[in-house]
Amino acid sequence: MLSVAGSVLGLARDQALARLFGAGGETDAFLVAWTVPEFAATLLIEDGLAFALVPMFSLALARRARGVAGDPVRALVASTLPRLALAFTAAGALVAVAAPALVRALAPGLADHALAVDCTRLTATCVVSFGLAGYCSAALRAHRRFLAPAAIYVAYNTGIIAVMFVLGGRWGVRSAAAGVAVGGVLMVAAQLPSLLRRLRSHEGERPSVVADEAARPLALALFTTVLLFALCRQSQVLIERFLASGLPSGAISHLNYAQKVAQIPMTLSLMLCTVTFPVVARALADGDTVRARDRVERDVALAACLVLLGAATVVACAPQIVHLLFQRGAFTAADTAATAGVMRVYAVGLLGQTVVGALARSYFSAGRASWYPFGAMAVGVLATAVVGASAVGPWGVRGIAAANAAGITVTAALLLAGMGPRSVPVRVRRVLGDLGRPLLAAAVATGTGALAADRVTGAGAGAAVSLTVGAATVGGVFAVLCPALRVRGPGTVLRSVRPVRSPSPRPVTQRHPHGRSRFRFPFRADR
Repeated sequence: MLSVAGSVLGLARDQALARLFGAGGETDAFLVAWTVPEFAATLLIEDGLAFALVPMFSLALARRARGVAGDPVRALVASTLPRLALAFTAAGALVAVAAPALVRALAPGLADHALAVDCTRLTATCVVSFGLAGYCSAALRAHRRFLAPAAIYVAYNTGIIAVMFVLGGRWGVRSAAAGVAVGGVLMVAAQLPSLLRRLRSHEGERPSVVADEAARPLALALFTTVLLFALCRQSQVLIERFLASGLPSGAISHLNYAQKVAQIPMTLSLMLCTVTFPVVARALADGDTVRARDRVERDVALAACLVLLGAATVVACAPQIVHLLFQRGAFTAADTAATAGVMRVYAVGLLGQTVVGALARSYFSAGRASWYPFGAMAVGVLATAVVGASAVGPWGVRGIAAANAAGITVTAALLLAGMGPRSVPVRVRRVLGDLGRPLLAAAVATGTGALAADRVTGAGAGAAVSLTVGAATVGGVFAVLCPALRVRGPGTVLRSVRPVRSPSPRPVTQRHPHGRSRFRFPFRADR
């Protein structure tokens, strides 16, 4: 529920931004600076750091459970947190100093360069706060403690909204950037007490000595591949804003509002994968590839079902959604029409976004360096750049959104094709079936829901009534078609969530290509 509350507050944050500052040049300047927290969230909280740290903490907990001398968890914290904190601080300072050059590189056609620089320097603080928040979050999730990590975006968005309303009249859109700085500190504060309790529960045990120098290159390789993958994935935003900076004022804002709303179904669908990622990592640490495989397959099936239902609703009812959420204050009817058109195109890529988010975790769940996800993501980003450069001329912001959908879909296909020896060995044909059947149901539901919403609007009903009818039609058609197409939807998947056993018992100490034999900690292993 806290994760849902965080998403709702994120939407309220965007509504406040639209109401106070609209979709003009001032908001465009802030959204260029917003690139910093967007990158930091992906690299340090949602994907990058978590992909590296959750398997490491999972393996440390498995070693603790086997009775290894000392406390492997506290030893891991002692060996990694100081170095990472120093790296976060250095990176944040570099962003602040290089803000003028960074803004020129991100948006060379931006009208208000100075305002974007001021906002970028304020948001640079989030590199440190997000890094510490991401570290706490990964450690707590590995401990199966999800309450505090789920609360971070509640704290973050509350901080931004509060600062915007308190300082917006005096500082303008700079208040939103200051809110990012305040919200980042609140993210750390929301988790730190819980993490300290987890570490103090074994306070009497002496940590192992950090002495295994041979393990550090492999740990460095793991962090490198994870961060490069996350950086490459987030670079799609750079391409979008670079191309949009040459369009009329407000283009970046329309892209941002459309993307934030369109991605809500994906965010909600991937919450399950966030929770079960430590389960997959622990299964691989214990040597149980069957349990890991079945868990990943169920996660993909459920996430795909949920995101397609949400995407169908977004495409069918985009004008009504944008009208209800944003059309007030400085946000005009023209902004609503432009944003709704972009949002419909973005929604086409939501299935690809979800598949990438679900499968990428599988590649790193064994705690091993893997270059394949980075390569797949690089191909997808190249596709985004090529399609975007070709489409922005004739189609403007919609062409940019189409490029995003095309690029992420290419990446999703490559990640699925590479599953097996490089990752959790899922059954690709089974996964394709789990994706294809709900996709057909969603396509039919989208057309039916859009027709129903348009007819209600044509009859003179308001946006709220039209949205209600359209969304209900989409949901009803989808619910009827899924059983007929034998979709493994929420009911089917959740009934099978019980732990899966291997056909023949195997000891947890068994070594295998995805487990402990291929990963070593940056501290001495007591055998």
